[in-house]
Amino acid sequence: MARKGEVQIVNPPSDVISAVKFSPKTSQFLLVSSWDTSVRLYDVLNNTLRHKFFHSSPVLDCTFLDTVKTVSGGLDNTVKLYDLNTHIEHNLGTHDAAVKCVEHASMINGILTGSWDRTVKLWDGREKECVGTYDQSAGKVYSMSCIEERLVVATSDRKVLIWDLRHMSNYVERRESSLKYQTRTVRCFPNKEGYVMSSIEGRVALEYFNPSPEWQKKKFAFKCHRAKQNEIEHIYPVNAISFHNVYNTFASGGSDGFVNIWDGFNKKRLCQFHMYDSSISSLCFSDDGSALAIACSYMDEAETPPEPYPEPILYIRYVSEQETRPK
Repeated sequence: MARKGEVQIVNPPSDVISAVKFSPKTSQFLLVSSWDTSVRLYDVLNNTLRHKFFHSSPVLDCTFLDTVKTVSGGLDNTVKLYDLNTHIEHNLGTHDAAVKCVEHASMINGILTGSWDRTVKLWDGREKECVGTYDQSAGKVYSMSCIEERLVVATSDRKVLIWDLRHMSNYVERRESSLKYQTRTVRCFPNKEGYVMSSIEGRVALEYFNPSPEWQKKKFAFKCHRAKQNEIEHIYPVNAISFHNVYNTFASGGSDGFVNIWDGFNKKRLCQFHMYDSSISSLCFSDDGSALAIACSYMDEAETPPEPYPEPILYIRYVSEQETRPK
């Protein structure tokens, strides 16, 4: 149910929402991928579904290449380029296993895809070809994020690989996650100082790129998305993280159905929104930080599904400065 300052989007996907991404430079258009095999474009200002197209299998991620072109990938192993104006789709190529992550690397005007085949591929959207395949040290790609020349890839076995997009012959650094359990998501700070990652065990870690001891002393991890009931602590996966580009604060979303806003640099929680309908599967702040897209999807966490079965729901929350600005 939408509250004050929130809009519930009509015609949501019929299965788990895997990713929500705002169009560059505007909070009007939202791209949404789903396990129902669709990629959808919403005009959130007018609350309308503008367009949708399909893959042959569930779609695990999507992103805008520019204001009219999108890239998506999923369990059909295919990387699809789609033009929202002409409705022409082009299969850029494939991985040998599912495409888990899709990122636009604006600095090199390329498309990066991360796969369970243990590689990251770089694609040229104009030439429509793969221009590089990079082995991820035998780890399946679970999440990745890039900011200017830096690419951070979180893989299975709790490894993190840091790459420089200008010199992709080898990774710059290979780290072990400071979280003891499987990585769910990783996102780079907008100010380029480091990255935030989350795990399936209700924790978030802040890490810094600078290897010097004084910078590494600043890194820390904290517990979140947990609840005590009858003296038993319930621990939930932290599925989603999105940064506010203006304030460098970030939102986290968990399988507890809550969204929290954090000021990582000052180690503070700024606010917690109301409980949502089901697990938070994806989050995305608009470029200017005025809107937060919140995807709710039941992700089969319980041994027996709840009754009635939760339908996927999409919200746009128009956040206030009080909720997102460091205090």
